[in-house]
Amino acid sequence: MQVQRQESGEKGSFYIKENGQKSALMTYKKSGENEITIDHTEVDEAMQGKGLGKQMVSAAVEYARENDIKIVPVCPFVKEIIDETPEYQDVLS
Repeated sequence: MQVQRQESGEKGSFYIKENGQKSALMTYKKSGENEITIDHTEVDEAMQGKGLGKQMVSAAVEYARENDIKIVPVCPFVKEIIDETPEYQDVLS
């Protein structure tokens, strides 16, 4: 399953689709010229425990590095994953 990203105006999301339906979603908003605030993560109940949330966090970190932006993790799940992963510290705002 591949993480995809979509953005419209000041808001965006990372998501994973399975069978044409979004099975995982992580939303963000632009909070500055070079900063995004990740505010929500949800995974379909049937897909929980399969690492989809972590895949989306990893995709967000890659996106931040590639675009020279920082992440403000307001979502508790994202904050926990970033705090527990030393190699993600460089993208924290």
